[in-house]
Amino acid sequence: MRPFVFGFDQQAKKGSAHAAGLFLCVEMSMSKGPFLPSEFVPTKFSTSADKAMFGNALLHFIESEWNETLFTKKFYNQLCNTFGHIAHYNRATFYSTWFTCDADRVRFLEQTLEWPCWGEAEFTFCDVERALQREVRKRNYLGRYELRAAESLRAAEMAILKRLEAKYRPAADPRAAESPGPENPAPSPSPIHPEPTSLVQGSLF
Repeated sequence: MRPFVFGFDQQAKKGSAHAAGLFLCVEMSMSKGPFLPSEFVPTKFSTSADKAMFGNALLHFIESEWNETLFTKKFYNQLCNTFGHIAHYNRATFYSTWFTCDADRVRFLEQTLEWPCWGEAEFTFCDVERALQREVRKRNYLGRYELRAAESLRAAEMAILKRLEAKYRPAADPRAAESPGPENPAPSPSPIHPEPTSLVQGSLF
């Protein structure tokens, strides 16, 4: 009986390991990103897979250069309930508030990193928020978009400067740049007329 029990135990262990391997493969194929469902705690209304899916969706959204087609209603509904955000009336207004220029994207990333992640993982997405903060710092998104925002500001200011110079700076006289010659004689100096002096008659006595 002993060998049989031992063999049965071994088979059971192999079966468990195989099942665990299959679960891990399925989990990784479902995540489409760095986060796995096993990293998060489910809530009453969201599963661990929901949390992982949201975290991966946000990273994918940033990597896509904030592609509006990825800003789905489901993604918007969760994002406006994390990192201290509000709904901004609707999905379109939320997108235009945060994602249409580099300066606004910098503000979004700053708020993402500065949010204190209130609550407990059993009731909120605070565990996903903390995981996202770590990944955003690791990928240096804020530094990259701060540089892009500075470059965009400089380009806009240079365009304004060029437009104002064209409007207000007087055009130079083209003749001033020409060399004097037969067709462009140098101006004659004005004649100098000595001022008349009055004679003072001296006294003879």
